Amino acid sequence: MENVHLAAEDEDDLYSGYNDYNPTFDSEELDNDIGFQQAVRTSHGRRPPMTAKFPGTAIAARPVGTSYGVESSQGGRLLKARSQMVSSMGRPMTGAVQDGAARPMTAVRAAGYSSTMTRGSTFDPLGQSKGPAPALETKIEDSPEEKIKILEKKVNDLIEESCMAYSRGDQQVALERAKEAGRKERALVRQREQTGTSDHINLDLTYSVLFNLANQYANNDMYQEALNTYSVIVKNKMFSNAGRLKVNMANIYFKQKNFPKAIKFYRMALDQISNAHKEMRIKIMQNIGVVFIKMGQYSDAITSFEHIMSESPNIKSGFNLILCYYAIGDRDRMKKSFQKLISAPLGIDEEDKYIPANDDPKANMVIEAIKNDQLHQMERDRKALAEKYIMTSAKLIAPAIENSFAAGFDWCVDMVKSSQYVELANDLEINKAITYLRQRDFNQAVETLKTFEKKDSRVKSAAATNLSFLYFLERDFDQADRYADMAMSADRYNPAALINKGNTVFERQDYEKAAEFYKEALRNDSSCTEGLYNLGLTYKKLGRLDEALDCFLKLHAILRNCPQVMFQLASLYEMLEDPHQAIDWLMQLISVTPTDPQVLAKLGELYDNEGDKSQAFQHYYESFRYFPSNIGVIEWLGAYYIDTQFCEKAIQYFERATLIQPTQVKWQLMVASCYRRSGNYQKALDTYKDIHRKFPENVECLRFLVRLCTDMGLKEVQEYATKLKKVEKMKEIREQRVKSGRESSARGRREGSAGSDLEVRPVSHSEAKHSPVLEQARDSSHSGRGTSTRSERLSAKLRSLPGNNEPYEASAQQNIDASYMDPLGPQMERPKTAAKKRIEEDEFADEELGDDLLPE
Repeated sequence: MENVHLAAEDEDDLYSGYNDYNPTFDSEELDNDIGFQQAVRTSHGRRPPMTAKFPGTAIAARPVGTSYGVESSQGGRLLKARSQMVSSMGRPMTGAVQDGAARPMTAVRAAGYSSTMTRGSTFDPLGQSKGPAPALETKIEDSPEEKIKILEKKVNDLIEESCMAYSRGDQQVALERAKEAGRKERALVRQREQTGTSDHINLDLTYSVLFNLANQYANNDMYQEALNTYSVIVKNKMFSNAGRLKVNMANIYFKQKNFPKAIKFYRMALDQISNAHKEMRIKIMQNIGVVFIKMGQYSDAITSFEHIMSESPNIKSGFNLILCYYAIGDRDRMKKSFQKLISAPLGIDEEDKYIPANDDPKANMVIEAIKNDQLHQMERDRKALAEKYIMTSAKLIAPAIENSFAAGFDWCVDMVKSSQYVELANDLEINKAITYLRQRDFNQAVETLKTFEKKDSRVKSAAATNLSFLYFLERDFDQADRYADMAMSADRYNPAALINKGNTVFERQDYEKAAEFYKEALRNDSSCTEGLYNLGLTYKKLGRLDEALDCFLKLHAILRNCPQVMFQLASLYEMLEDPHQAIDWLMQLISVTPTDPQVLAKLGELYDNEGDKSQAFQHYYESFRYFPSNIGVIEWLGAYYIDTQFCEKAIQYFERATLIQPTQVKWQLMVASCYRRSGNYQKALDTYKDIHRKFPENVECLRFLVRLCTDMGLKEVQEYATKLKKVEKMKEIREQRVKSGRESSARGRREGSAGSDLEVRPVSHSEAKHSPVLEQARDSSHSGRGTSTRSERLSAKLRSLPGNNEPYEASAQQNIDASYMDPLGPQMERPKTAAKKRIEEDEFADEELGDDLLPE
């Protein structure tokens, strides 16, 4: 009875017994518990667990043997087995010792932990000594549910791969993955129908597959397929919020320029979106306004944008509203819209929060970390976009809102000064000066820019830079240099100011110093393409061709399709004597500017130097087709046709040269010569007569007239022969006078330079006889009487012949037949008649100047 716990008289205590300690849970005495050891060795421990006596306790059901209330069924009789262990129902006295183990002082003791170790016991709270746990049951993959799960995972993976491919810019792969995801999803639906689980179809997965497929169709410009896919989604009532996809369908119609249908779908989407989604409704209305602008319906667009500016004003809608009012010419509404634009909130924080306010290192580290993060970058981009819209709007409406352009700009400046964009006022003033420049009002531009000389450094540097550029264009290099220095003093790191300074030094031909300024500009701004281009030109002037080539190759890597850079590269390779590389660069240049006549002419010249006449002719002809006034190209084409014995085709080119240079007689002589060589003597004679009327003192024309009249047996031959003699005599006298004047002036210069060293004395008769000056005077005095010596007559005859670049033909006089040379080369075969016999006799001399007409 000492181990029996008797209930207290006060049984109403709800919390009684919770602090009682049951020695059954003392794991240290299990080795000495006879009932427990018997249960371990036999099936005695498989009896059903005993319920706890005290309700609500957390005593776990454990198959332990006790001596109280445990029954077992054996042989049909109800037996009571009693154990020799201490009853678990009795509560031992505090401090009692059981089997030699001291009872802990605490009321409740954690199972498995003891401060004293009994013999034969080991610490194993996790039961690891019992060996490894049995293996898990293998999952049966052939079951329908497992196959469906695997298919769903594959579809999701394909959708993800499609999205990732599009983010990488690989649109074709994205479309292929989207199509494959669609095929897998349909197979998944069929499998569910076969297994009878069609009620468990994953609608979200189907929606994702179709939506991604429609997007990829649209990204690959397959608009009709995208519209069909979107229609499948929209028409399925099982998809919630599918009506919003009509916005995407409207966007596709907008890209197809089907504006009425785009408006229809935008409005359908607007009707299906509740007022709770205010931001989305505003964006759709903005799209509707843009479509109305594209359709030219400015009043409807104004209605949309006015609603937006009244509900949720933003920069883009304000700018579009200004454009609409400008299109209809409403001055007052333009002003009001501009005021709404500059008052539209940007939704960004002030820049002051990025400035350290105290010396707290932790706060400064946080500010430094967020100064260049993505959020601040987004804020800067948004502010830059707003400033761009405001500047563009001001430049657009300034000439329209007032009677004069200046007054309109002043009103815009005043409005900006009273807004949150105060710093834009100075930029607007500078844009005002630039507008004056575009209007060719240079004085007003200079006056406007000079007003910034006393303002802050940034604005002063910008104004001085523009003034320097303006004076440089006017070739006032002193003023340009002065304002370039002013811009540099205001902002030494201004690359534009350094470039202007380098340009002024370049004009003074101080190329080394100019190169230093260009290098400094590039150090301040490595993306300054103007500095790199000018540096390449400077190296080219200095003859440092390899360094110039490096500059232009770097610039070509930045500006891939810049015609000026390609032309400079071609020019440098030509100077480096690499014509093949020069031709390659010019061919690339032609692909960018296929109608540039100078580039085509340069290509023709390079091919001509290489001996490829066919390619040279092709490019010269293309150059002539785009610019038929280039004398060099015309001359080359005419010479090419003469060289290929097509004189008739050369006539049209020389006639065009005659129109371009009507005072140059050589083109008209070439036209006449082409007629003569093609056998049209009458036309050649008429042309020579026309030339003689315009240039009566032209010796070559008179010689041809005499020759043709003689060969054709005309009576005018004597008249033209007399005129030819008079003109030759006048030309001889003129040339002698010019020669004597040159020799006299040269003699005077020599005497003046040696006058201090010469002694003045009388000249003897023998010295005077051989004096060059007196001899020239005698020659001049006797030339009128025809008493010159044989050598003098020969020199006069040679001087009477035209220069190498003056075409001429022979006359019928016997004494100049041997000096006749046709500039157009050998003539074609003609019928041998008596009138043409003299022309055939001169064929040997025609061949000497056949190539003189080709360009150098």
